[in-house]
Amino acid sequence: MSNDRDLIERYFAAMRRGAAAEDEMMALFSEDAVYVEPFTGETDPWVGKEAVRTALRRGWEQPLPDLELNVRRIDITGGRATSEWICTSSALPGPVHGRDEYTIVDGKITRLAVKIVEPEET
Repeated sequence: MSNDRDLIERYFAAMRRGAAAEDEMMALFSEDAVYVEPFTGETDPWVGKEAVRTALRRGWEQPLPDLELNVRRIDITGGRATSEWICTSSALPGPVHGRDEYTIVDGKITRLAVKIVEPEET
């Protein structure tokens, strides 16, 4: 389980670095990974590692200035994990709270669902 925690911590470290950490980020995902996110406006999940890369690249095209991404907690149970985080940037009207739900198999993220939540939900 400590390896799963390390995987999630590496995900957040890469997320903070953005496009400069693309290779490190993509190494965390399985070839058939599923990524569900609220950022690009797409309603269908991104399926497959290259689709995940496409989704992430869209976000990296317009990075948030002075981004701070603080992880509040990581909970791991078996091959599933949940993290709660707060993102701040001068481009945002205020802090954004989120929850990520992971499925991890053989040390890789096979499913990641990112949700924006109300502060009291985290």
